[in-house]
Amino acid sequence: MNSLVIPVYRNQENLDRLLSELVKLSARMQGEWEVVFVVDGSPDRCLEILRERLPQLPLRTQLLALSRNFGSFAAIAAGMEKARGENLAVMAADLQEPPELVLQFFDALQSGRADIVFGVRGKRSDPWLSEISANLFWGLYRRFVIRDMPRGGVDVFGCTREVRDQLLRLHGVDSNMIALLFWLGYRREYFVYDRLARLEGRSAWTLGRKVRYCMNSIFHFTDLPIQVLLVSGAVALVLAITASMLVLAAKLSGNIPVPGYTPIVLATLFFGALTALGLGIVGQYLWLNLQVSRRRPNYIVRSSETYR
Repeated sequence: MNSLVIPVYRNQENLDRLLSELVKLSARMQGEWEVVFVVDGSPDRCLEILRERLPQLPLRTQLLALSRNFGSFAAIAAGMEKARGENLAVMAADLQEPPELVLQFFDALQSGRADIVFGVRGKRSDPWLSEISANLFWGLYRRFVIRDMPRGGVDVFGCTREVRDQLLRLHGVDSNMIALLFWLGYRREYFVYDRLARLEGRSAWTLGRKVRYCMNSIFHFTDLPIQVLLVSGAVALVLAITASMLVLAAKLSGNIPVPGYTPIVLATLFFGALTALGLGIVGQYLWLNLQVSRRRPNYIVRSSETYR
């Protein structure tokens, strides 16, 4: 059996089209399969709609409801834990990734060609500012954090049950599941697709969520910010010593009759900003360490229902 996991959050406008596409996909699917819907504390009627529609569909499905909104990766982990298939795939509920991609995922996994499969964007249908910022972030991420990350990043993936088991063993809060899959290793295969425009509703992928995603993707997988801070501090120290020697020499030679106000203010602002930045970076790592040490669950399943 194969399992398709779909996290659901603020998707009530496109649920009808999603279910219709899944029924069409089922006609092309080889062997038995199931769809695991995970409602991630969605404030709209997603849970009620799915409870009404799923019993009527010619699909084997599971419906999980989390106790609150834990985030897409936590919802995916909850669905993967409950999934019964030997191969698993993840698909977004907004249908911006073509459903046919799931067929390619399962074919590669079932044939034994790969243990992990990734969908790689060949073309985006996003606003130009969002596209530029995403390309810039992923370019820097590939350069400094995970070199194997495809250009444009990864949104959808699939894996074998063995990889799923290893992935769920990794304890962390607000971590990047995609980056964890690269950290695990295993054999990978990539499928290029064109990301489609969103037809219904508004994306819940707000600027705040994007910033949090970027921060978690960086701080969970590299000590680069600490290294940058260390180098900046060393450079600042050298500059401060050099400037102090120049000022002292000028003072002894009589070239500074009156103490300068501007250099003092500039030095105070520079080192004050550097100190604040350092405290913020170190504090972020300490916060992540505290979150992990608490060993709180990454999600809480409020209800679980199985149809067929």
